[in-house]
Amino acid sequence: MTIRDFLMEDHRHCDDLFAAAEQSANAGDLAAAGAAFGQFRDAVFRHFAGEEQTLFPAFEARTGMSMGPTQVMRMEHGQMRELIDAAVDALQDGNSEEFFGQAETLLIMMQQHNMKEENVLYPMCDQQLADSSGLLVERLQAELKGA
Repeated sequence: MTIRDFLMEDHRHCDDLFAAAEQSANAGDLAAAGAAFGQFRDAVFRHFAGEEQTLFPAFEARTGMSMGPTQVMRMEHGQMRELIDAAVDALQDGNSEEFFGQAETLLIMMQQHNMKEENVLYPMCDQQLADSSGLLVERLQAELKGA
């Protein structure tokens, strides 16, 4: 399995968790939305950590590029963390309108971010890290499962 395939699969998993939270919120069940969004948050934060602690450093070490696409991805991860935390706070406060506003902004940002990773960064990683991609995918699998 390539780096791109594995991380795209994880993007879809995170998207499914996000959709479950939105569905519960749309049904007016903020407790269920909070639980589902907590699962989404945990999965996304593990995904970010795997990229930031494993994938990006390996890519940067191989290419010497530390001010390029990985820097942009880290910045976007920070912005999405803030939106996720704001959405969690809105659910905890029982403010569905605020949650939906944060979730809409987050969804747009995630879609744009994932497109850049899936179509630009991950293929670059597969190309540059081809000789170690199997080990990297195994390490990422362990990290994303919380092992």
